[in-house]
Amino acid sequence: MLKPYRTVPIQDCGEPLLPIDLSTIALTDPPPYLQLGADYQGQSPYVLRQGVLQALARAQTHLSQQAPGWKLLIFDAYRPLAVQQFMVDYTLAQLQQAKGLGSRALSPQERQQLLQEVYQVWAMPSPDSATPPPHSTGAAIDLTLMDAQGQIVDMGGDIDELSPRSLPDYYANSPDPQALAYQQHRNLLNQAMEAAGFLRHPEEWWHFSLGDQLWAWLYNQRHPQSSVIARYGRVAELL
Repeated sequence: MLKPYRTVPIQDCGEPLLPIDLSTIALTDPPPYLQLGADYQGQSPYVLRQGVLQALARAQTHLSQQAPGWKLLIFDAYRPLAVQQFMVDYTLAQLQQAKGLGSRALSPQERQQLLQEVYQVWAMPSPDSATPPPHSTGAAIDLTLMDAQGQIVDMGGDIDELSPRSLPDYYANSPDPQALAYQQHRNLLNQAMEAAGFLRHPEEWWHFSLGDQLWAWLYNQRHPQSSVIARYGRVAELL
């Protein structure tokens, strides 16, 4: 099933991929998917489009004003299409094991049912230039927060978690003080990113984008009278 944001037209602006500035922003080291065996073919996951990088710097400035000493911690940014496919296959295999299906060959129906769950978190690795995975555009980021002591902030759920806890406002109405702290951390991250122009994935507290199809679709939901199209397409087409 085609997700609605993937129908948004793309007119790529041609901006290059550039490295993330490490002077104020932290990176997960080593890159998580590289550890799992994903092949980036010599490319770094820690690159983004030039305009996205400029916005990321503004987001860090906003965060520093709200929480002195805290940093944005980048989990993942750019993904070649092959890495997107690797992670879909990896997550499918993990889910198959978790559901007690072993490592046997799945029937077409079983595979489709599992893939529906996988695609709740992972975008389809489509080679079609009209429907690129967000991370393959260099305009999407997965990130969390690091506090002033250099500790990763507990957000009440892991990045890429196939769980209702991944929903951004999962803890919003909880009476539990710890749960409310998780929600406050998520809100802090969202406020910093939105202040710089990013918009958050409606089902993932960690995923933000600016200028890709998902961002344009979300922007148009908020501003139906001034709709936009995507300005970042799949990077591979620019090389």
